[in-house]
Amino acid sequence: MMPTIRTLKTGISGVRGVVGDSLTPHLLTSFAEAFGTYLGGGEVAIGRDTRPSGEMVRSALVGGLLATGCNVIDLGIVPVPTLQIAGARNPDIDGGIAITASHNPQQWNALKFIRADGIFLYPYQAEELLNVYHQGEFALASNEEIGDVTFDEQALDRHLTELLAHIDRDSIASARLKVVVDCCNGAGAMISERLLRELGCEVVAINDTPDGIFPHPPEPIPENLGQLEQAVKERQADIGLAQDADADRLAIVSEQGVAVGEEYTLALAAEAVAATGPIPLVANLSTSRMIEEVAQRYNCPFRRSKVGEVNVVEAMKEAARRFKQASQTNKEDWVFGGEGNGGIIDPRIHYCRDSLRAMCLILEGLAHFGRPVSAWIEQTFRPSAVVKMRIDCPAARVQPVLLTLREGYAGEEVDETDGVRVMWPDDSWLHARPSNTEPIIRIVAEADTPDQAQAHCDRAAEIIQQVL
Repeated sequence: MMPTIRTLKTGISGVRGVVGDSLTPHLLTSFAEAFGTYLGGGEVAIGRDTRPSGEMVRSALVGGLLATGCNVIDLGIVPVPTLQIAGARNPDIDGGIAITASHNPQQWNALKFIRADGIFLYPYQAEELLNVYHQGEFALASNEEIGDVTFDEQALDRHLTELLAHIDRDSIASARLKVVVDCCNGAGAMISERLLRELGCEVVAINDTPDGIFPHPPEPIPENLGQLEQAVKERQADIGLAQDADADRLAIVSEQGVAVGEEYTLALAAEAVAATGPIPLVANLSTSRMIEEVAQRYNCPFRRSKVGEVNVVEAMKEAARRFKQASQTNKEDWVFGGEGNGGIIDPRIHYCRDSLRAMCLILEGLAHFGRPVSAWIEQTFRPSAVVKMRIDCPAARVQPVLLTLREGYAGEEVDETDGVRVMWPDDSWLHARPSNTEPIIRIVAEADTPDQAQAHCDRAAEIIQQVL
């Protein structure tokens, strides 16, 4: 009997599925062999989050990579940005694979494929890799060409050193901030408390056992952060910080014990960066208008990209090239951006989402602002409400859904770059698009009030249900 594929998702974000269902050792080994074939052998760095299935997935990957003549550099349990930075800084590394299902539930796991420069595969490269996998003609090595495995135990230290070299540690330490950090028993537990203490903060760490037993769903959205909210209030902390399982996304809880929403992570980090001088800002089409407010406030060039880290990175690189040419600056990669899901990208560290870099920037901004998180938000941004919905949608219905949405918003200002994005004169907007990682349609809307944003989402959901 063939295994079910209903939980298997492949695309530009890699491959992910449910362990014991669609994500089998055979599939994992085949993808490793495909990647080794695609690279033509070489050095491949791997790292994983803390999920209990991680060792099984790792073992299957190692076998496939060795079989195609690759040498494996195993970083162990590390945040995804740590793995990406390790690849970018080592010229001998030809690619990497991150073993993590990020915000998905514990039974899921996934592979994210990384280029030699520490950036996820671009969409055309991901398509090429998928073609190699589907063709199944892997370049297997002879007995004499089988690779070997080495272990890199210093990657976390190197990441920490880079973070500390690009932040105003003295200002943060002088602010004497009390911070509660929730690592969700994920990869962030390997480094987050240590980083915060190095910054001079008083730290309360919760869910900091890297065993992959998630105490709550790992996506850092308000409904999953009740424990952190309570801890911030009980400890009278200045801020709460929440990571997802692979530590590339960050969410914030204010000193009032209120999860302010993951959209504020990028907005506040961008505010902290742009306040030091004009810099191009980039965000995806599903990200809050707050980053546009920052761009207008500090006279920063601004552009939007398709959703997906690699799409944001590509747009950031282009924005940096244009800015360098227009301003005749010698600064490389002078740009900042990210996604409204709590993922900031600062190329001064690396072109990747990094919750640890986000922590540094937000704490630095909080120290410079000199007032509580709630006041920083209220005195910086106009009232705004973001509502997010998800609707189950099989792949076969995606195109009919998008077509129906286009028809449903005929006459409105619509951007079809990535799904359907509708903009209204009052600066409210709605974005509906198929997920890169799950068989769902994501709907995001922003308006001045929660009721307005919810109404936008409800209308889109009604249109979608006509097809489903």
